[in-house]
Amino acid sequence: MTEVANQYLGNIQENAELSQRLTRETCLKVYLSQSDRVEGRIHVHTNSGVAVGIIKSRDFFLQEGNVFQTESGKLVSIHLQPEKLMVLSFSSSTADTLPAKLIHLGHVLGNHHWPIIVRKNKIYLQLTADTAVMEATIEDFQIPGLRIDYESRSALKDTPSDKAMPLGLSPIEHLDFSDHTHHPQS
Repeated sequence: MTEVANQYLGNIQENAELSQRLTRETCLKVYLSQSDRVEGRIHVHTNSGVAVGIIKSRDFFLQEGNVFQTESGKLVSIHLQPEKLMVLSFSSSTADTLPAKLIHLGHVLGNHHWPIIVRKNKIYLQLTADTAVMEATIEDFQIPGLRIDYESRSALKDTPSDKAMPLGLSPIEHLDFSDHTHHPQS
């Protein structure tokens, strides 16, 4: 039988009383992917095999630490899995001498609908296609000084994940791709 959770109680990072309640009561912990955050209906299983159905508005994006209550009164704690991202970095001479190639690269990334975020001279790409395809597309530009790495970002803003990717890069601020859109908003 599926436990249906449709009553949002709050977030333990913002509500100390709720956080304490989780330590006192039995709680169903669910681990969701970053893409699950925006879904209106989510069906997931706890590590112990309990089926949980989460019902929420599509306008409400799930965050690490959200807590719902099921129809039977059980608490459901939301945990978001770290997301692996491709990170493009450039030597400073590349950015100064090859702006046309970098603009063309941005255009192609957009044409592929690969969500990007630019932060501190790096381009972070959400892995929405096969990584080999993405790497080959980027490498076709033959941009000197271009480096492709991978990082894992936790779901917590400004909180490092304890699951760094094998390259040893430590995650920093959470990058939210949920605002990515293909159409201007009015």
